[in-house]
Amino acid sequence: MRTILQGGTVVDRDGARVADVSLDGETIVAVGAVIPSEADHVIDCSGRYVLPGFVDAHSHADGLLTDDGVQRALLKQGVTTIVAGQDGVSFAPGDGAYSSEYFAAINGPHPSYAGGGVAEYLGAVDGASRLNAAYAIPAGTVRWEICGRSTATASDAERDAMAALVERGMRDGAIGLSTGLDYVPGIFADADEIAALTMPVAEAGGVYISHMRGGYEANSSEGIDEITAIAAATGARVHVSHFHAEAHIVLAQLDALEAAGVDATFDAYPYTRGCTLLAMPLLPPELSAQPVDDVVRVIGDPAERARLRRDWFPEVDSKPSLGPEWPSMITLAHVAAPEYAWTHGMTVQDAAAAAGVDAIDLALDVLTASRLQANAVMAVRYDRPVSELAQIFAHPGHMGGSDGIFIGAHPHPRARGTFARYLREYVRETQTWTWPEAVSHLSAVPAERFALGRRGRIAPSWIADLIVVDPDVVGDTATYEHPLGEAVGIDDVIVAGVPVLAGGELQQLLPGRGIRRSEVR
Repeated sequence: MRTILQGGTVVDRDGARVADVSLDGETIVAVGAVIPSEADHVIDCSGRYVLPGFVDAHSHADGLLTDDGVQRALLKQGVTTIVAGQDGVSFAPGDGAYSSEYFAAINGPHPSYAGGGVAEYLGAVDGASRLNAAYAIPAGTVRWEICGRSTATASDAERDAMAALVERGMRDGAIGLSTGLDYVPGIFADADEIAALTMPVAEAGGVYISHMRGGYEANSSEGIDEITAIAAATGARVHVSHFHAEAHIVLAQLDALEAAGVDATFDAYPYTRGCTLLAMPLLPPELSAQPVDDVVRVIGDPAERARLRRDWFPEVDSKPSLGPEWPSMITLAHVAAPEYAWTHGMTVQDAAAAAGVDAIDLALDVLTASRLQANAVMAVRYDRPVSELAQIFAHPGHMGGSDGIFIGAHPHPRARGTFARYLREYVRETQTWTWPEAVSHLSAVPAERFALGRRGRIAPSWIADLIVVDPDVVGDTATYEHPLGEAVGIDDVIVAGVPVLAGGELQQLLPGRGIRRSEVR
């Protein structure tokens, strides 16, 4: 039985035209006038646009792809493929224990991965989800496997062992290497270590993906300089994760990469606030590297807490991305301790006032009670209007990435709104992109950059990952105040030729797969 998408406007990066799309199995077989038979399954797309499925170039749904609610939230935005393994911390290689501990408030636990490597992670996606997942080898997890909790510079032997893990991961189908250089243990890796791990990535044709060092914003040049050095040492193509800063900073740094001869792309989401582990900006990295029991003991001890207040929190006040106003800029999104559930959606400042303590004590009390399983939405010191973000998104090196975190009672709205928000604000309302340009940024460019096979186009012999969009309705409903609203205007989604969302309802088949790196020749 064929599936035929009939009567819609077919849009890919090359343009738009009214046409039918015929599918046979997982593959597109015809684009044009198609006469259906009685045996065919016909989806009426009249008045709607048919687009290639979107690629979330920076996702944290690593362990959540079997969750119906997470799948629905992504499919309703038009996302059919995620790129997991971000920010240097995820499950593979190894047994997944480090990610399950340190990134518990970001990636969640994995329902089936119990060890092995990239091949095992990707294999756990096959037939288990309605979405596809590609995987970047997380450099922090690699460091953990070889160096454990060490904060010291890696030895030559340790670098060689780490590079061997990366080489194996690339053979197993990874799309590249990711770093998280504000997280532990990535923050302890120097540029030489990262270059050693990036070398096998470059040799395999993959991409070095970096959550840069230094906190972004006004300090972005620090991270870009390091990326430039790593690219020069290895010849790797690079990708900058969630590049958030004022437009003039982002564009100037992208120009600097180009002037240095670096082949670079980046993702950026259509929001100004970020979201991360509550502990990341508020605890010293040397402390965060210790076992959870030890960290909880330290931050719960009055004498140690006094020392942190005296010696560490002045550094928090000096961070370029937050500053001394941090208590009013951090909103609690997820706190695993039930006794602090009342704080969800409150700033640290307001929660502290309600509890009758100061902001430092409130933050450390929350971290202690939740055993560090807490994340938070982070405001920036200089808010940016849609017109400024549009300057960033107009750059040809931009691709769509949500950085979406689904863990939490009051999460960042980007998890449920990013891709629908792109279409509402930057196509329909501001016309920053045409519809074909939206396909380029949200589907074709990431599919090419990360070697996701024959995805990102609507043409015969290409994989039928397709979405049907109502161009007059599509949009986001999730807000900072009400972050759980799902996107509207995308009610039919096909993955590998199989309808997985039909008339707005999830279907029971699970055609998603772990995507092994595959260049289109």
